[in-house]
Amino acid sequence: MSITHSIILIKQVHIPSTSISLSSSTTFPKAKQRRKLNFPAYCSLEPLSTTSPNSTASTAMATTSADDEIAYDYSPFLKIYKNGRIERLFGTDVVPPSLDPETGVECKDVVISSETGVSARLYLPRIPSGDRRRLPLVVYFHGGGFCVDTPFCAKYHHAVKTLVAESGVVAVSVHYRLAPENPIPIPYDDSWVAVEWVASHSDGTGPDEWLNTHADFRRVFFAGDSAGANIAHNVAVRAGVLGRPAGLNLAGIVLVHPYFWGSEPVGNEPKEPEKRTMAEGIWRFAYPTTPNGSDDPWMNPAKDPDVGKVAGKRVLVFVAEKDGLRERGWFYKEVLEGSGWGGTVEVVEAKEDDHVYHLSNPTCDNAVALVKKIASFVNQD
Repeated sequence: MSITHSIILIKQVHIPSTSISLSSSTTFPKAKQRRKLNFPAYCSLEPLSTTSPNSTASTAMATTSADDEIAYDYSPFLKIYKNGRIERLFGTDVVPPSLDPETGVECKDVVISSETGVSARLYLPRIPSGDRRRLPLVVYFHGGGFCVDTPFCAKYHHAVKTLVAESGVVAVSVHYRLAPENPIPIPYDDSWVAVEWVASHSDGTGPDEWLNTHADFRRVFFAGDSAGANIAHNVAVRAGVLGRPAGLNLAGIVLVHPYFWGSEPVGNEPKEPEKRTMAEGIWRFAYPTTPNGSDDPWMNPAKDPDVGKVAGKRVLVFVAEKDGLRERGWFYKEVLEGSGWGGTVEVVEAKEDDHVYHLSNPTCDNAVALVKKIASFVNQD
């Protein structure tokens, strides 16, 4: 399960004026009373209940000591305690790096910044002895509403490993810092640091020998799902605006069920204020100081004056028929094509499936087709 399954369901967080210090340099609001929200596993547009069948037992546990008192309860995703501690309820599992005997894909973990903790999991496909061909390079940004999951948890490890095995690419799966301890724009900045680190290998003298030896820096792709797709897009815009990093040619971007939104409905999106407020909630949770809400240029590409500067000339967007973010994926195509950008955008829609189905059901027909389509896209001449 992923918080991105319910990305359009989380209610808008009310930010009280009183704050408490976290273990990091940021602060998070202290609640006067515990709030409990229940989330179904997949996206729908039904209003949320604010009660829980386990609320009595949970409250009793929370009052055993001051350190255990809960300020916000966003089960089954995370809990925020009044002392500032963040407890993530899933996505914290770690699959050790290894050589997969079935696919021949090997992976390892690297530290990109010891100061901030930005790191990555690198993947290398099976390469015949003596084969010195350069391979396309995919820089992947995981989803999780900017708040949960890592490249090292089982579902993302499996997803990227499967992509590498199918497409024969080198992959760098980025571990950026998570909100709410590290609010927006920190995840974007961390991701940019990772991209610059990747680019430092373009002349063959970077700190990692896999990238020095095997990556083709003329064929680099940014990819991600949900919030990670949002990051992939915004990092590509930054690359286009700044005209760097040097030595890295961004050939295209792959956005799987991208988390974009806006104050005005598009297509068949719901128009009821309560439902639209729910859709904006996770963004405000990750970016509590946002001046423009869901019309922030990071969240709504139609409001970004630099959207036409996105680096790369090929974009592949995946949407799902039952996903509440479906319309935004199609609208993104319209925005890019009307921006003067000049590249090509393809949208692929999966029928009868929901948000990030490739993570929850990686062997289903739609998930298999998704991976094959990405493999074809990144290997296109």
